Amino acid sequence: MATAAASQVAFSAPVGGSDRAVRSSGIQGINSLSFGNKSWIGTALACDSKAAAQRGHVCRAVQQSSKSKVSVVPLDLESAKEPPLNTYKPKGPYTATIVSVERAVGPNAPGETCHVVIDHGGNVPYWEGQSYGIIPPGENPKKPGNPQNVRLYSIASTRYGDSFDGKTASLCVRRAVYYDPETGKEDPLKNGVCSNFLCNSKPGDKIQMTGPSGKIMLLPESDPNATHIMIATGTGVAPYRGYLRRMFMEDVPNFRFGGLAWLFLGVANSDSLLYDEEFTSYLKQYPDNFRFDKALSREQKNKSGGKMYVQDKIEEYSDEIFKLLDGGAHIYFCGLKGMMPGIQDTLKKVAEQRGESWDQKLSQLKKNKQWHVEVY
Repeated sequence: MATAAASQVAFSAPVGGSDRAVRSSGIQGINSLSFGNKSWIGTALACDSKAAAQRGHVCRAVQQSSKSKVSVVPLDLESAKEPPLNTYKPKGPYTATIVSVERAVGPNAPGETCHVVIDHGGNVPYWEGQSYGIIPPGENPKKPGNPQNVRLYSIASTRYGDSFDGKTASLCVRRAVYYDPETGKEDPLKNGVCSNFLCNSKPGDKIQMTGPSGKIMLLPESDPNATHIMIATGTGVAPYRGYLRRMFMEDVPNFRFGGLAWLFLGVANSDSLLYDEEFTSYLKQYPDNFRFDKALSREQKNKSGGKMYVQDKIEEYSDEIFKLLDGGAHIYFCGLKGMMPGIQDTLKKVAEQRGESWDQKLSQLKKNKQWHVEVY
């Protein structure tokens, strides 16, 4: 990992359908930055016009390979015995600043997902697996005169943020767009208020933030050699990005991961993969500690010839997964709530094939605190 600090990083990002230059300056001590599905290490800047044209971006930092980990500060973020909870509440939110917004998917992805970096100045610390609440501007349509309701977003970075200094946090946001079923045209009045606000934000914009909240998805660290099976659809990968950066990217003195992290990610196609280069780099650097399986519903077929969904990948590796769970592995689910029925049906079918009661097994997993679910 490069040792020199980067005082300025420049890149361009298509935001809200147009390319706007995004610049983050004055961030000290950056050895590695990762936004969207790119991971950049070092301080050099370069423009590769051909590659940039293919991805829709203009100027990128030079990507280098290194097995060294990134130093993080301040280490007193490790000293808390309990996670911070609801430091800021809806009636007294924190005013944070947008650092950058970058489109995180390729041109052929259905819809738009953005990687949003927020500067909280170190005033709203959090742990991996927690969520922030965002209050979009404007009036609550159901309660005139009152602010908008809080929208929760899983945090997609470690407690040290993408700048590794404990002052930023990242969100992975899919722009919610509504199309009239009769006309097929977009109806802006029914679009997601908060997701469009975040994806349209520009560096320097102020946002109202609450939290952090949540304990269900916290990464258990009492056993650094534990197995963690992570299952996500789309932006549900957000908390896992935080886990994996903590495990494989950051030099955290009191957490040396030596176990197995196994990520299953379900998206529509290759262009929809989030943080793919970052995860792939972990595969190369830590082949004994990281596994990564993708379910691309529009590009892959399951064993029956139908579309490949994440539950099909789970079934494919079900015997191994059940053995790991029997050995104490933690299993996590994050994404749209519609993912769970199919996954539950698959797990139940596999359990029955093994001569086990899924209801009893699930009850035991919950009792042992091995089962973690956060869907929306």
